[in-house]
Amino acid sequence: MRKLLYMLFCALMVIPNAFALDLSLNEAVDKIVAESNDVKKADANVQKARAQLKSVNANRWMSVEGTVSYMNLVDPKHPTSSKGVEIPSEIGALLNKSLPVPLGEIPDNIFAAGVQVTQPIYTFGKIGNAVDAMHDAIDMSKSAKDLTLREVKYAAADLYWTAKMTDEIVAASEKNLNNARAARKKLTAAGRANRSNLIKIESDIATKEIDLSDAKFNRDVAYSMLKIMAGIDETEDVVLTDSFPNEFEALDVKELKSNPQWDIYQKQIKMYESNASSKRAGGYPTLAAVAAYDYYSLGTGMGNIFAKEGSQSAYWGVALKVPLFTGGLHSANATIEAMNAEAAHQELDKSKKLIRHEYNTAVNKYKHLCDDLGKLNEAHRLAQKAYDVSVNRFAAGQTSAIELSDVSSALYRMDMAVLNAKYNILMAGESVKKLGE
Repeated sequence: MRKLLYMLFCALMVIPNAFALDLSLNEAVDKIVAESNDVKKADANVQKARAQLKSVNANRWMSVEGTVSYMNLVDPKHPTSSKGVEIPSEIGALLNKSLPVPLGEIPDNIFAAGVQVTQPIYTFGKIGNAVDAMHDAIDMSKSAKDLTLREVKYAAADLYWTAKMTDEIVAASEKNLNNARAARKKLTAAGRANRSNLIKIESDIATKEIDLSDAKFNRDVAYSMLKIMAGIDETEDVVLTDSFPNEFEALDVKELKSNPQWDIYQKQIKMYESNASSKRAGGYPTLAAVAAYDYYSLGTGMGNIFAKEGSQSAYWGVALKVPLFTGGLHSANATIEAMNAEAAHQELDKSKKLIRHEYNTAVNKYKHLCDDLGKLNEAHRLAQKAYDVSVNRFAAGQTSAIELSDVSSALYRMDMAVLNAKYNILMAGESVKKLGE
């Protein structure tokens, strides 16, 4: 019966984890990328640039404008009169041949409708360069999205390994606390507990309980942030399935020749140069084909405005629009864009130096930390051996609680050093991945 109750108790302890969400590094990265507001904003900027291209490209095609109007003339002397405006008979005689109204009256109702078509033929680069600039803007927004994706993936990996490290810190803190409690048990069981040893061990236990409490708090904070960024309900249990590796492979690195940040500056330079050409061409003529059709009808009342056939007119032709004087506007705007291009050139040169340095530093740091990890593992092995010896000496009454505490603290520090080294190696690798091609 007792065995059955024990098995039932164990099953109940396992059930909560059975419903926990297993989360690997790749799954966490995918979830965080899918939830990232920065990635969504970058994607919106790509769509915005494409819409801007359509807006600029629309200037290539014909524009059609239609106008419909109705007007009622009012005699200022008799604004409430429904008759047409009275005019002298001698003026009316002159208008009698052209106006389809009785002599002496001006139509008080006028209806007009028309349509005008304009098709640019040649703009000396105003439209073409503006379109080229928007193509570069689209490429620039795509590179910005790529850069954002890399930053988000790096941050996601950092969140994952930080949360995993807090798990390891909690485990190490629990082990450290249990070692202290075991030492107290051995001391009291041997019947040789002196006051100084007991005080030292009790002090160590209190300190290590605080360390464990802090470690659990930091773990909860790290998991909470991971869940928020990955879009996981904060009440859901999560189990991180990837563990810190014991060995690390050498990086397959090449000379850094491209980077999304460089692509952004390169496209930005081209965009500014195209904009400069477009602004400069604003001072050149514009050749366009034009055509129009107009219809209008006049009457002395609303009812007879269409009583008689109205007048029609139409034309087509070619127009050359020449800006004669703009006060240097186009030249100044072109200079502004050219200086923007020069500034982008300088930013590109600076970025190449800094990112190459950051990339090479990350590569060297990865190699350096991998070399140090072997030495740290050996130091950890010796610290563990020293602790085991000290525990045996303490159990035999050959050493004090102070020495045991010092050795135990040294072992805990080595646990943290190895864990921190592994974390730094992983993040150095992520830096190389973020900055590389």
